[in-house]
Amino acid sequence: MYEIVVKKSLGEGVNLYGIYAPDIASKVLPGQFVILRVSDKGERVPITVANADKKEKTITIMVQTLGKTTHMLSELNKGDSLSDVVGPLGVPTEIEKFGTVVCIGGGFGIAAVYPIAKALRDLGNNVISIIGARSKNLLLMENEMRSASSEILIATNDGSYGTKGIVTDVLRRLIYEDNLPINRVVAIGPVIMMKAVSDLTRERHIKTMVSLNPIMIDGTGMCGACRVLVDNKIKFACVDGPDFDGHLVDFDNLMSRLKFYKEEEKASYECHMKEHHNKV
Repeated sequence: MYEIVVKKSLGEGVNLYGIYAPDIASKVLPGQFVILRVSDKGERVPITVANADKKEKTITIMVQTLGKTTHMLSELNKGDSLSDVVGPLGVPTEIEKFGTVVCIGGGFGIAAVYPIAKALRDLGNNVISIIGARSKNLLLMENEMRSASSEILIATNDGSYGTKGIVTDVLRRLIYEDNLPINRVVAIGPVIMMKAVSDLTRERHIKTMVSLNPIMIDGTGMCGACRVLVDNKIKFACVDGPDFDGHLVDFDNLMSRLKFYKEEEKASYECHMKEHHNKV
């Protein structure tokens, strides 16, 4: 159970995994996530499901190697198994016939916005996707996003591909220069990006949904670690989200909470890497 049936590098430090998880594959919907453990003594890590294949009974996740657990996961190969994968968790993204929807993926958020864009397009929406990265070689899932979109626009910080700048530069052009009538925006990526998108769309009263990534432990709402402030009310991202109205999210509070354990995370990673190098 939870065997890795596919492993593919998508770029420096980013891997795609196909995991045999029949129960999850049969039920997961766009916007939902899983919590996995590499070993039975490891930490629980929430990861958005990028795709599911009911026939093959697999789910696809994409993981960026940033800390101890994601490094441990990167050491596993096809044929290895995870200790456990729990899901699907969270409330599915609202998929309806809205009209013109702009789906925005920044950096690693592209993997999370892909199934949402695909579902919206399949339902007949006019899906305009904006994806961005620091440079062309760090851009994820361009072909997949093209197939899930009516139109795709690309931004890179260094100008190596598409528009030079960030995703909000492209969105601002659509809103203020092209005067595009937009019915809804879905934005997933770094917190600062989602905040900037929400600030921009608030001016035109365009409904904007964001997917939040607070610290999460059990995924059932019991521990309270993933609490966020939405409309000045406490919500739990694992059971009330992860999608929330971006115009109501207290992003400053979220960014503050994400910094709580940075030193401990750094120390844990450095200790793990020291042990890893000693073994090698």
